[in-house]
Amino acid sequence: MQRTFIIAEAGVNHNGSVENAIKLIDVASESGADAVKFQTFSADALVSKNSPKAAYQKLTTEAEETQFEMLKKLELSEDSHQKLIDHAGRKGIEFLSTPFDLQSLFLLNKKFNIKKIKIPSGEITNAPFLVEIARCADEIILSTGMSTLAEVEAALGVIAFGFIGKINTRPSSKAFAEAYSSQEGQEQLRSRLILLHATTEYPAPPDEINLNAMDTMSAAFGLRVGYSDHSQGVHIPVAAVAKGASVIEKHFTLDRSLPGPDHKASLEPTELKLMVQLIRDVEKAMGDGIKRPTPSEWKNREVARKSLVATDNIGKGEIFTEKNLSCKRPGSGISPIQYWDYIGQKANADYPIDGPIT
Repeated sequence: MQRTFIIAEAGVNHNGSVENAIKLIDVASESGADAVKFQTFSADALVSKNSPKAAYQKLTTEAEETQFEMLKKLELSEDSHQKLIDHAGRKGIEFLSTPFDLQSLFLLNKKFNIKKIKIPSGEITNAPFLVEIARCADEIILSTGMSTLAEVEAALGVIAFGFIGKINTRPSSKAFAEAYSSQEGQEQLRSRLILLHATTEYPAPPDEINLNAMDTMSAAFGLRVGYSDHSQGVHIPVAAVAKGASVIEKHFTLDRSLPGPDHKASLEPTELKLMVQLIRDVEKAMGDGIKRPTPSEWKNREVARKSLVATDNIGKGEIFTEKNLSCKRPGSGISPIQYWDYIGQKANADYPIDGPIT
């Protein structure tokens, strides 16, 4: 089985503190995750001043403040990004961040040379943004929460256009469809894009997770598929790996009791480490699919299996019958699979009770 790329999603769980963000990088590195991911945005470019917050955000932040006011406190400066990128490098973990606006995209891609871009579910219909991401990213991870299959396909058309279209070609529905239908467009999508199934609710209820949608998208688009998890606990992402998820993304925090929009649906440090360990165990357990005894099983076959033995004293030339022939451990002799081949045959030697037939 391929190695699952595990993204420890710090998001905005730093609460606007660079010191907390550095601690989150330490936790992600110690957990064994492949990447730690933050969120890069300008509240002014992302949200209207009076935009309301989601219901779950109202429960975990100041109920009276607007979404703009909440996000403004969670922005990371350019200088903060540099500190975090440098620290991640020292800790040996890949730094990623999700951009939510063009200014943030160019900061990550042009200024800091971040070539792997994660697109959040809320931007999947933002065609102008998708085109710009596709034009500058080497690899795209696209979350599909809240989307229909048709909306995912439409986004893939836009991204395919961004991958292969010329800068002076005017974007249009026709151009998107042509790019998506082209051999080059499909090749670029297969080599440079991973879809993430997601349920955009915090926390996501188990009966709305629908992991089988991963199979649906894989069959529909022929692309690599992973899973961005917002459920409580570690068991759902582990199950997604068993279903073939190539990427797992999971929110984590220093402390679930901290104030902020995403802490309550996040893993604490010990839980993140456990999730990574369980995923690595599942990867090993999937194996190659060939049914055969494993190296450790060979020593147990003789102990657990049976052989043909005499259940009565049998003299040489005596006929083997169902009364004097049986099957008992150990399995070092003739296999019971040959039981009926011996019934009715003459014994070739003397056999005492419990003596193995040879």
